Amino acid sequence: MDLEIKGFHETSFLDWDGKIVSVVYLPLCNLRCPFCHNSGLVEAPQSYSTIPKEKIFAFLDDHLDFIDGVCITGGEPTLHKDKGLFEFAREIKNRGLLVKIDSNGTDPDCLQKLIDENLIDYVAMDIKGPINERYSNICRTKVDIEKIKKSIGLIMSRKIHYEFRTTVVPTLLSFEDVVGVARSIAGAEKYALQQFKAENCWEPEMLKIKPYSKEELELMAKAAQAYVSNTILRGV
Repeated sequence: MDLEIKGFHETSFLDWDGKIVSVVYLPLCNLRCPFCHNSGLVEAPQSYSTIPKEKIFAFLDDHLDFIDGVCITGGEPTLHKDKGLFEFAREIKNRGLLVKIDSNGTDPDCLQKLIDENLIDYVAMDIKGPINERYSNICRTKVDIEKIKKSIGLIMSRKIHYEFRTTVVPTLLSFEDVVGVARSIAGAEKYALQQFKAENCWEPEMLKIKPYSKEELELMAKAAQAYVSNTILRGV
């Protein structure tokens, strides 16, 4: 495996609701979201030390009675489909652990292979905004909307647990936008509205933005629940 791992959080209670997991961070992303908090993994992954997989597996082997699984995040993990992603997930599964992947949904074929080969147990897909021509503007790069739609359909149709999530940035998304996203995933298992935090953002201008209030986000969540009953708030 030539998978490069640029971050490892041994124990997290936040990255998978109801689970205790280790978190692995992979570099690179094909999007350029201005509110991204992990831009260093995208812009300058070489500035991070590569963590030996042996170190990660040694920790997991020593904590099999405590850790429920591993969250593979980034960056965008599916960019590493030819660099050892599948083998890495298989090594985790072979230890009897669960695997969660965080993805932007731009590579539905990779997600389908991960699901078909039983290499993941949970998918958290970020939906950046209304699934229309504005999507590329929000992501600051050209996005194939049909692939986003295909990933949503794939995730919702497969027998795997999942969630969709949206970071609610005031200058990018309105109340109507959030409800529109919920409408596009009507009947989904879970939809998480994530509070935007004006810190460590890719674009400095984002640091000046005042986040939505808790009350405003609660109104959005209530409206979204008309389409996804299990709509929750995070980070408020």
